[in-house]
Amino acid sequence: MCDYSLHSVKSRPAKVGDKLTTHNFGTGTRGFAAAEDMNVAVCVLPGTELSFADEIRCLPTGLIAWRDKIIEHKTAIFRQINKDKVAAHHDALEFPDGQIVLLTSLSEGQQATVLQLPAAPRNGAESEAQRRAAYVG
Repeated sequence: MCDYSLHSVKSRPAKVGDKLTTHNFGTGTRGFAAAEDMNVAVCVLPGTELSFADEIRCLPTGLIAWRDKIIEHKTAIFRQINKDKVAAHHDALEFPDGQIVLLTSLSEGQQATVLQLPAAPRNGAESEAQRRAAYVG
C-alpha cells in the first residue's frame, strides 16, 4: 500500500523497469503515478532502487521559496520514515549522500525508472525493514 493519504487512490505495486512520474493525486500528497495511467498510484517497497531522468527538484521552502531546491543526484533508494506516526507522510527517498527527502516534497512531473526491487526478506529483521507503515483509519 502507498503512503497513508493515497489509500483512496487506485494503486498497484511497482515492477522492475516501470516508468514512474511524480504526481499530485489531489489527496494532500504526491506520489508515483504509472506512466500509462496517471490516475494509478504505484506503490514502491522500501529498499527499491530508482533512477531519475534528471536532477531531482523539490518544492521550494524557507527564505528562497520562489525556486525549486535541486538535489544533484539522479539515483535514490526508496525508504519509509516516521513509521510510528500514523497520520504522517512515510514515503521518502534516500540519496547517495545520505540525505532523505519525503516523496511528497518532490515537484510534480519528474520521471523515474524502477531499477531494482529489494531482495525477498530472509529473516524477521529483513521482513520488518521492508514492512510498509500501517494505515489505521
